[in-house]
Amino acid sequence: MNPDLQAAIDRQRQILKGWLGSSLEILADACRAVWPGRAALEDCLAQGLVELPYCKYLYVLDADARQITANITRAGRLDEHFGRDRADRPYLAEALAGSRFSLSDAYISRNARRPSLTATHRIEDASGVLLGYLGADFDLRELPTTQALYPRQDHWMQLRGDPAIRSGLFQQERATSPMDERIDEVLALLEELITVRGVFHGKLHFSSSRATLWLSDDPYRYRIHGIADLTDADLCMAYPRRPYPEQATLPAEAVAPILACFRELRFMDETLYLRSGSLNIFNGLIGLNFSCDGSHYMPWREFLDKNLGFWLGSASASRPACG
Repeated sequence: MNPDLQAAIDRQRQILKGWLGSSLEILADACRAVWPGRAALEDCLAQGLVELPYCKYLYVLDADARQITANITRAGRLDEHFGRDRADRPYLAEALAGSRFSLSDAYISRNARRPSLTATHRIEDASGVLLGYLGADFDLRELPTTQALYPRQDHWMQLRGDPAIRSGLFQQERATSPMDERIDEVLALLEELITVRGVFHGKLHFSSSRATLWLSDDPYRYRIHGIADLTDADLCMAYPRRPYPEQATLPAEAVAPILACFRELRFMDETLYLRSGSLNIFNGLIGLNFSCDGSHYMPWREFLDKNLGFWLGSASASRPACG
């Protein structure tokens, strides 16, 4: 997993642990005081929901992880869960291994099929002997949002595609598409749309001769254009003139060299060639998908530093393709 993404998840988990740990400890002590009477335990859980406003279910398990209460919810009891054996559920692994308090990784719940978390606290007698476990289930949708959006990716990522396509790579040959035949017109038009007409993310599909475009004025919907649109300069009249965004990390003067590099990668070889290429001026990332179905995402400066030899796997090639 992306280290920045993992760090953001870890921070959120620490916040949740701090919030839940003391509340569940208090509730576990209350359960110990009335152990093992079902009715009394369920009354404790119902009261505990007051202290856990975002909790979906509370329940108690015995030392073998078999449920000895109903699931307690704000709408009442769910008696069908009484007697349920939860010993094989992954969210109980840390608790069964001896952790006093644990918070599971997120998982898809068995019944509602929703992303969920389970917090577990041991219930022990006065001498520390295990009696059972207090369980609290949370729906991720219902938890308060405490975390900031994790930082954007700013490093090169390479992803392998369909093995069936890779295995048949040398049995295929690039077919000239309508976009290939008029590629200089298409690239010049796309440069205009990005640098002057408010397009912040553009993707060219060379093999199918189309483009998908996202505009700063309407970022939630993308536009699709075929080759007839992409070779007609009148298309610019459908997109209002906009200043190049100050917050863009990819400078306007880098757009043309990047698109020129797309052109060279498209024609670099009859077997290994670019199928689609994209650029995003805000995160500065270049996306590439090749005929082998391999994909790359990399910062624009790093992309412009590469040459054809790099992409073809020939370290001796020195003619710059991207600079």
